[in-house]
Amino acid sequence: MDEKYTGRFAPSPSGYMHMGNLLAMLLAWLDSRAHGGRIVLRMEDLDPVRTRPEYARAIADDLRWLGLDWDEGYPDPAYCQSSRTALYAEAFRALEAKGLVYPCWCSRAQRLAAASAPHPGEAVHDPRCRCAYLTAGERAALARERPPAWKIRVPAETVTVTDGHYGAYAQDLAREGGDFIIRRADGVYAYQLAVSVDDMAMGVTQVVRGRDLLSSAPRQVWLIRTLGGTPPTYAHLPLLTGGQDGKLSKRVGSLSTQGLRDIYTPRQLVGELAYLAGLLPAPEPISPSELIPLFTWDKVPKQDIPFAQTSSRT
Repeated sequence: MDEKYTGRFAPSPSGYMHMGNLLAMLLAWLDSRAHGGRIVLRMEDLDPVRTRPEYARAIADDLRWLGLDWDEGYPDPAYCQSSRTALYAEAFRALEAKGLVYPCWCSRAQRLAAASAPHPGEAVHDPRCRCAYLTAGERAALARERPPAWKIRVPAETVTVTDGHYGAYAQDLAREGGDFIIRRADGVYAYQLAVSVDDMAMGVTQVVRGRDLLSSAPRQVWLIRTLGGTPPTYAHLPLLTGGQDGKLSKRVGSLSTQGLRDIYTPRQLVGELAYLAGLLPAPEPISPSELIPLFTWDKVPKQDIPFAQTSSRT
């Protein structure tokens, strides 16, 4: 086993897993095991409103049922983000000491409007949130009305990530991403900070996840470097789409594992996932361990996969 090669599963226990989650889990598992590496199971249960312990237990049970094991992590509470707040607070203070953090009172509508510009090819302008320029008096007045979220200042710097599946992906942090929230107004630390701190602390060297998170990679690389860590490498995979429903979602119960277990045996479901990932020419019963010698990113498609249209149940 290559102890230095460490992948991770990092689901959010906000519902039962669906087919797209399982595909990401399988490819993350295969990527690490094909390199003789380790797997960490981390529960990203930051949001106290949406996440539930019973969903975390169901996720772990589904992974075991499918034959996807892990070397460390859940149910150890140290691998649940809800138990790691002190680490995020420490990172927040370190960024604050560097003068990179400022309070933001923008509404959600204002944040969405700011996030929609600038676009490539448009005239260069300062994308920084207006709250970055408030006077001390203006901040004090706003603070009396409501608590702020907290944003991090990003530099006018282009960060390039060499993705293991999609190749080079470059992002101008200031123009294309802009300053982003690292702590919400309710005190909950935001995804970008938490996942960066956790990947550093847990020694993650390879992140496999859906391509909808590819645009987050440059921000996380910069944030980890700013905190003095070494960023992992990344490999993003295409999304499974559910016909007219678009991207599969736990929130609407898209092909949840509760229903999948009524349709498939574990080996059948692994075979279906492997077929969708391009690792098998047709769906056939197989175990995750039997797929290890067949795994290569060259076989995985880059375009999104319409599950309802391309799959055929065994």
